[in-house]
Order: sequence, then C-alpha cells, then structure tokens
Amino acid sequence: MATMTGAGEEGKATHILIFPFPAQGHMLPILDFTHQILTQNPDLITITILVTPKNLSLLNPLLSLHPSIQTLVLPFPSHPSIPHGVENLKDLPATSFRFVIPAITRLREPLTHWFKTHPSPPTAIVSDMFLGWTHYLAVELGIRRITFSPSGAFALAVIQSLWRDMPKRSDGQDEVFEFPEIANCPKYPWWKLSSLYRSYVEGDPDSEIVRESFIGNRLSWGLVVNSFTELESVYLDYLKKDSGHDRVWAVGPIRPMLDDPNGPTTRGGSNSVSPDHILSWLDKCDENKVVYVCFGSQVVLRNDQMEELAKGLERSGVHFVWSVKVPTGSQVDGDYGKVPIGFENRVGERGLVIKGWAPQVSILRHRAVGAFLTHCGWNSVLEGIAAGVLMLTWPMQADQYANATLLVDTLEVGKSACEGDRIVPDSVELARVFAESVGEENRAQRRRVEELCGAANRATMEGGSSYKDLESLVAHLKVTPI
Repeated sequence: MATMTGAGEEGKATHILIFPFPAQGHMLPILDFTHQILTQNPDLITITILVTPKNLSLLNPLLSLHPSIQTLVLPFPSHPSIPHGVENLKDLPATSFRFVIPAITRLREPLTHWFKTHPSPPTAIVSDMFLGWTHYLAVELGIRRITFSPSGAFALAVIQSLWRDMPKRSDGQDEVFEFPEIANCPKYPWWKLSSLYRSYVEGDPDSEIVRESFIGNRLSWGLVVNSFTELESVYLDYLKKDSGHDRVWAVGPIRPMLDDPNGPTTRGGSNSVSPDHILSWLDKCDENKVVYVCFGSQVVLRNDQMEELAKGLERSGVHFVWSVKVPTGSQVDGDYGKVPIGFENRVGERGLVIKGWAPQVSILRHRAVGAFLTHCGWNSVLEGIAAGVLMLTWPMQADQYANATLLVDTLEVGKSACEGDRIVPDSVELARVFAESVGEENRAQRRRVEELCGAANRATMEGGSSYKDLESLVAHLKVTPI
C-alpha cells in the first residue's frame, strides 16, 4: 500500500513527480536538483518524491529545508536476485544494477493507480535514467517525462549509442568498438563498455526491460544532465541531435543541498573519523600537497588491491586522506576492504584513513588537497572539477571509462593511475603518480582544472549557463501539456 506524507497546496502550482533510482550516486544528485528547483522557484512548483520505505530517510535533509514536499512511499518490489529487505544498491554488488532496474519496473501498476486517483496529479515526471519505463507511463497518462542523468553528457552519448545500435562482440575477439558519430571519436575494447550493456542477453526478460528502459530515455520529452555547457558543449549538442529536439538542459554542477562539513556525512552514513577532525588534520598540511583517495559509494577494493594501494601511498611520501568503504553483505569481509596491518602506524601523521562515509566535498575544497585518486564516478568528477584539484583516474565500471577519457584525453585535467576492477596496481608506479601529482610537474594541468573550476562556479551563479538552463526547464514545465 502506498503512503503519502507532506503538505503542499495543490492546484496553485505546477505539480512534478520526482522519481530517484535507489543508488547513492543517483539519489543524491536528483535530490540536490530538487532542492535547486525549489530554491529558485519556491512558489511555482509543487513536488512529490517517490521512494521505497528504507530510502525515505535519505530525504530527511531535503524535507527539513522544504517541508512542502510530499512523499509517495511504495513498497520495494521483490526480485529473486535481490535479498529480502535490501532496497538500495549500496547494499548490493555493483553488478546488481541489472536486477534492481527490472525490480523497480514493477512499481508501474501502483504508481498508475496513484496517478489516476490523485485529485491533482503531476503534469510531469522527472525520473532517473535507469527508469526509462516511466516514459511509457507518461505517454499513457498524457503527461511529460524528463530523463534525469546523473552521468555526464559524453558518457551518456556513448551509453545511448550502445543501446541504439546494439553492437555485438565477435566470437573469440576483443575488438575495439568505435563511436564515430560522437566528437573525438571515442574507442573502447569490449571490457570497457558498460557492464550493464555487456550483460544483455537477447530474449531474457530482465535484459529486455533494461533495453526498453534506455529506448524510453531517447524517446522522452526532455533530458536534464548534471553537467555544464562550458565543460561538455559538443556532447550536449550531440544529445540534442540524437533526441531530435532541443529540450536538453545542463544544470550542473548540482551543488549538495547541505553545503557544509556535516552535510555529506549526515546523508551518507557513519564513519570512523569525525568531519571536524578531518578538517583540523588538513589545516595542518601545506597547500595542494595532500592526495585524497576515494572510490565512491559502490566500489570496495579486494585485499590484494588494498595492499598495493597502501604500499603506493607509503612509498610516495605524500600526505593523504584515504576513504575506505566497508564491505557489503554480499562481499566476504576477510577478502575485501582490509587496510593492511600496521599501515596506519607506519605512515603515522602523514596519512588519515577514514572507514565509512567521507565528507568528500569538504575534503576536496580544502586548500591542502591537490590531487584526487578517483574511480571516476560522475559525481566525484564534478566535485573534483568544482574544487579545482588534479584527478588521478582509476575507472572500474559503468560510465567511468568514458569519464576517465574525458578527464585525461579531452580536458587534460587528469592522469591515468590504473584501470579495471580486477587489476592489481603496481605500487611503485602508484607511488610515482602520487608524488608527481602534488609536485611541480603538473602546472599546465593544474591551471586547466582551475580554469574549469571557475567556469563551473560561474555556470551555477545567476546569469550563468546552468542557472539559465534551469530557468528554461521550469518555464517549460509550467506550460500545461497538450
């Protein structure tokens, strides 16, 4: 049974349904985007957010700032490959995307009932890129669906090209797949393509749901991208051409709604080191001399990878902050995420290890942080650019290889440190990369990322490209659909 909470006057403002996908890297940006809309348009938009029960608490910071928001809480649908009681991808292996997508599709029937019985239902659905089936629901209801992409324009262009053209791997060959219609003609071997795409099996019910979802994205009325024109203009133009319309809005970098040291920690969970201690530790370090290491909310390194990374940090001699994700229930605690015994004692005051959720935005913005070893998740990429730090790339899955290409080859604001979720890095090479990243060898790259940092900040200010795109989106939403 669905439950509704919240106030909000109906009939006096445009009513929009926000539908996040239950993964931290997807939920947080769309919730921040919701905050952004309401901050600029407090009286023009009424919002309902759809979540499942165990994800409801993630809305608390947003609801405290905007009590007019309504929530629609629907039970998480069962799926044979998802343990009972699990409702967020952070508690599952990263490969479980292909199960969560079809599971969430089963919300269509109760959502349709809610729409048809609501006294003043939404006139538009803004839903995550993994919820492409909501396009078909919107068509049925006679309203508009806007895709929300937490991925950047370049990565989204590659993803949409894959699901549109459906290239197949030749037997016994690991050939290079080219995307000549996309600017700079990106090329990737099979293993670097989206794992979600590589797992597609023709005729398999779950696979076909995923494929239809991505087709639905290309057919949707509009698209919102967490990026900004000055960063990805040619790829935003490609998405407009591929969609056959200009209703593509770049509204990023979307800022965290709780833009303070405690914000990301409050939203993401607990950790072993308080935000105050982290910042006071950084205060003692020299400017641009600290390497920050974090692989996002999904990735947990195997112990052999942890060992080599630790050796690299130890040999480099650099100051560092290392955020270590705790293994999920599906990962054997003894085989994943273990910091080598004695490591923290050997590095002493030169390093700080955080077990759990790190206040990443605050860390990256600190004057002491000069480089960021990242898995190249798009949220992390934007946060790194907005902070003006050099990025050291270790892509592992999903859109991360495309993001690394953008950083290293196109924008030239990053250096490749490693790639692949199965590779065990060379600690000697890592040590060299770490040492150089906070040395004097990267002046040109650091200057370029600082320029992008300035462009990112200007884009979101009044009169900036992203600010104007958000105004345009809201203006379109306020027009009653035909």
